[in-house]
Amino acid sequence: MARKGSLLIVDDEELIRWSLCEHLKGEGYQVQEAADGLAALDAIDANVPDLVISDLKMPRLDGMGLLRKLKERDDPLPVIVLTAHGAVESAVQATQLGARAYLTKPFDLREVSIQVNRVLEEQRLSHEVRYLRGQRSPAYGRIIGASASMQRLFESLTRLESIEAPTVLITGESGTGKDLVANAIHERGPRNSGPFMEVDCASLPENLIESELFGHEKGAFTDARSTHRGLFEVARGGSVFLDEIGEMSPTMQAKLLRAMENRRFRRVGGSAMLILDACVVAATHRDLGQLVKDGRFREDLYFRLNVVRLQVPPLRERREDIPALVEHFVERFNREYRRNVKEIAEEAMDRMQRYTWPGNVRELRNVLERALILEASDRLELSHLPAEIRLGRRDVPSGGIQLPEEGLVLDEVERSLIQQALARTEGNQSASARLLGLTRYQLRYRMEKFDLVE
Repeated sequence: MARKGSLLIVDDEELIRWSLCEHLKGEGYQVQEAADGLAALDAIDANVPDLVISDLKMPRLDGMGLLRKLKERDDPLPVIVLTAHGAVESAVQATQLGARAYLTKPFDLREVSIQVNRVLEEQRLSHEVRYLRGQRSPAYGRIIGASASMQRLFESLTRLESIEAPTVLITGESGTGKDLVANAIHERGPRNSGPFMEVDCASLPENLIESELFGHEKGAFTDARSTHRGLFEVARGGSVFLDEIGEMSPTMQAKLLRAMENRRFRRVGGSAMLILDACVVAATHRDLGQLVKDGRFREDLYFRLNVVRLQVPPLRERREDIPALVEHFVERFNREYRRNVKEIAEEAMDRMQRYTWPGNVRELRNVLERALILEASDRLELSHLPAEIRLGRRDVPSGGIQLPEEGLVLDEVERSLIQQALARTEGNQSASARLLGLTRYQLRYRMEKFDLVE
């Protein structure tokens, strides 16, 4: 039978040690024994077991003393204590000292097996949890990333889990996943039992944003046919996410600041003051500091929002996360579109990691979604990707040429372009000059320079 774990039986009665050792060896455990607490400590120093089963009443060092000694270890061993029938008080005291379970004498050997299995499984799970907590988590909620920049973000999010932060500002380029960060703040935070409400400040005109946030009374304006509760009211006890707050008008900024400062607000057309009992999470792809300098964003609101600030890095700054993101999206779209992509071609993955992704994670998701919809293959090939990724183009200005990372020889490029123009026009120098944006004289000069004149 396979070895299931190592045990130490500690009891001054030889018959009890023998019966336990024989039974547990038969169950597949490796078993050693000791006659008292001091002998047990020597045995542990020589060979640390997975579990100790100890009597309480023993000479020299009894079970309570042994428990106290084991509790001082950096990694305390789990202990099951053996007690006399009816010795409830001793069992309780042993539990307070760290014993995981107790068995009363005379004990049922089947119950011994059950308790040993249970305690060892709990110990295994405890070690596993501690190990995993010590590792760099590749995800936080629905946010994926093992890169150093994402780990710093996850650490900040973890600290927010126990903090009642009234405002959080999330910054980052479009498509980086600021909405996922906002959701994570709510779902992992102290207000997760309340609602999560969001509004896109870039998509609504000023009057609608005000009504959406604060609500309005019946008759407050032409189309106000009934009273409407705003998000600040509905989200009581929860969170409100203001996406793209950099697009908010100056007038609305002033009203928002007043509500956040006073933690009170009125519905549009109303007189009653309502309490703002919600965490306000704001996000923007703009540089609010620069908008403040340009006079387009209120400085006092910026300072109010900027108490807790989280920066979401662009995808090009965490390329090592791309394989995990690709795997995640492929699995997701396999389910959604009933595809069976099992493999990513090495060349396709290499090009995706080299590309700069100006649209960030959103662009990566869209590229993979399009590929899985259009290509009925169990392998994602380089040919399934858009031209800008296949050809390695990235951040190329309009009308520009991508400079390879390994560099190039400019004269060779110029010679090649002239040859291509001449070939396309069948040697017509005037037409070739027009293709290259040159005069015929300039083209002739270059043809002579590169010895292309016949």
